[in-house]
Amino acid sequence: MIEQNENKIQALINHYNLLPHPEGGFFRQTYAASEQIAKEALPERFEGSRSFSTAIYFLLPTGSFSAFHRIKSDEVWHFYEGCPLNIHVIHPNGQYDCMKLGDNMTNGESYQLVVPANTWFASEPIGDPGSFALVGCTVAPGFDFADFELAEVATLTNQFPKHEELIRRLCR
Repeated sequence: MIEQNENKIQALINHYNLLPHPEGGFFRQTYAASEQIAKEALPERFEGSRSFSTAIYFLLPTGSFSAFHRIKSDEVWHFYEGCPLNIHVIHPNGQYDCMKLGDNMTNGESYQLVVPANTWFASEPIGDPGSFALVGCTVAPGFDFADFELAEVATLTNQFPKHEELIRRLCR
């Protein structure tokens, strides 16, 4: 079964031309709106114009994780296939939420979840060795790497000491 899943992971990477993501896993942008929102029409946190919206495929094999990071827009996560994914969210006030993305409603999973703008978040697949989570992420205003901040362990643990164990486990 592990070998079959590893073959499936490689097939998905090849078929969708997925590339390594700086936070972990593999991704490819599949959509960027052709129209832009002017910088003047956006909140001050944005340094320039942004696409109306963007979308990616994101694949995360078990045993790996998407490291804590934050972006300046809301991010809608969509479940496609594989095992469920835990999305760990630390809000600016220190509140922690573990959101479950997947297809098992009785286990508290949802096909779609929203990570609010400016929250620190990380994700990890919850499945058997060799499995994976294939998901999508839609961002509006559209994602730009200028809006992406990868967490540093010391900074994040100083800010949220009660979440130190989780932060150390899910940072690079």
